[in-house]
Parts: sequence; structure tokens; C-alpha cells
Amino acid sequence: MKIIIINGPNLNLLGKREPEVYGSVTFETYFEELKNKFSSWNLSYFQSNIEGELIDKIQEVGFTYDGIILNAAAYTHTSVGIGDAVKAIATPVIEVHISNTFSRETFRHQSFISPNAKGIIIGFGLKSYELALQSFL
Repeated sequence: MKIIIINGPNLNLLGKREPEVYGSVTFETYFEELKNKFSSWNLSYFQSNIEGELIDKIQEVGFTYDGIILNAAAYTHTSVGIGDAVKAIATPVIEVHISNTFSRETFRHQSFISPNAKGIIIGFGLKSYELALQSFL
């Protein structure tokens, strides 16, 4: 199983950024735990704060990987381009959010990714990524 986790803007600050919302563990530390738990899978990780780089990565892996776990962060609510990239590829995408976006500001209740995602997992902290991985079993 070949799966990539793609994280969007500001998720490189996990462990430092708003720990009351996002926790105190860095994503790199958590990713190592995931790789150990799913050791028979080929897991990779990409993060960018730049919308175009996220679109490029989605297009790059979108016809050759078994799955994409995408946390586009704030771009979820603003990027038609990322939504279109998800629609254009063959690889199934699970949209993930660490926090419950529906308990936050109203603008976070809209997603340009959801209409073309295989599924959505929100609000379970970093565990959301593991739940997304389990969905590919």
C-alpha cells in the first residue's frame, strides 16, 4: 500500500502552534509513530505552505499512489485550485482535519475538497490521520 500524507499551511508548526487546539506533538514525531504502526505500507509525507506546491504534489502522485490523506488546512476553505486537483486525479483522497472545523469560525464550515474526497475525518486530533489510514484497509 503506497499512501502519502499531504499537509498544508502552518501544519509545519504542529507542537508549537496553539497546543490547546493542535496538541504538543510535532507532526514529524507523530509520522514516525504511524510508520511504525503501518510498517508494511509505504508511507510518505509532504508539507508546504504554498498552494501551488500542494497542487503540484497532488497531481504528481494522483495516478500512481493507492491513497492520499490531505489536510489542506486553511486552503480547504479557500482553494478552488486544490479542490479541482482532487477532482482531476484517480487516487482516492481522504480529507483530514485535526480540529473540529464545525466548532470553529463559520468560514471553516465550507470545504472545496469534500465534494471530491472519498471521505472526511475531522476533530480527532492527530488520531485523524490514523483513522484515515485505516480507511484504506
